[in-house]
Amino acid sequence: MNALVIKCGGSTIDKLPTSFFTDLVELRNKGFHPIIVHGGGPNISSLLSSLNVETLFVNGLRKTTEPVLEVVEMVLSGSLNKHIVRKILKAGGKSMGLSGVDGRLLEAEPVANTNELGLVGEIIQVNIELLSMLLLQDYIPVISPVAVDKAGQHYNINADLAAAAIANELYAPLCMVSDVDGVLVNEKVIPAISENEIARLIEEKQITGGMIPKVQAAVISLHAGVKKVSILNGETPGALQTFVATEGTVGTTFYIEEVTSNHA
Repeated sequence: MNALVIKCGGSTIDKLPTSFFTDLVELRNKGFHPIIVHGGGPNISSLLSSLNVETLFVNGLRKTTEPVLEVVEMVLSGSLNKHIVRKILKAGGKSMGLSGVDGRLLEAEPVANTNELGLVGEIIQVNIELLSMLLLQDYIPVISPVAVDKAGQHYNINADLAAAAIANELYAPLCMVSDVDGVLVNEKVIPAISENEIARLIEEKQITGGMIPKVQAAVISLHAGVKKVSILNGETPGALQTFVATEGTVGTTFYIEEVTSNHA
């Protein structure tokens, strides 16, 4: 199955042009099987603020209490998920929105530092049978990253890490769609970056905040056997088409081994 996992950042969704969704549908028509995993950080923060619910971040991950998780699920699995589904339908595609809780699509366990992060989980299993069934029916699944454990407790999952887990299970390329052109150092895009360089740039605080889980998810995916991982700007015309092209490079592409660069 020619699957392709596309993670759309929460700050990106409203900025994505109509052409992004028509490109998505065109890829499906060409025999690819796109899977969307989306975030929703800004929308969640906005609603939490209006409800006077405190929110904190630890290394780019949202600390999740029960009241926070209720809002997370409301925003991600409700309004944003269906917003993306409608965009795909308008572009002429078939789409189905679901959360990781539905059909136990994403099974999780608490993260190790649960005292710091609260109800944040990490994926331990992906229901590939359910996902494959949707793909074989020509649906473009749109997945919100809320997961469930064996006891039925639900968890907030970082969308980058959820997308990586799905890509790992399918051995599919992973495309992280953002509102920036890639990993930036000194305001310049790094076209290629290695695991060692990522560690150095995080230590030097040149990669910070929400970009940290993105690059970490990229490295996890590469080690799990994912053949291609990139971060790109969803507003760039034809970015998705370029990404899936055999030699297409756009944004920042990740590698395990050291790559030649001039940003030291």
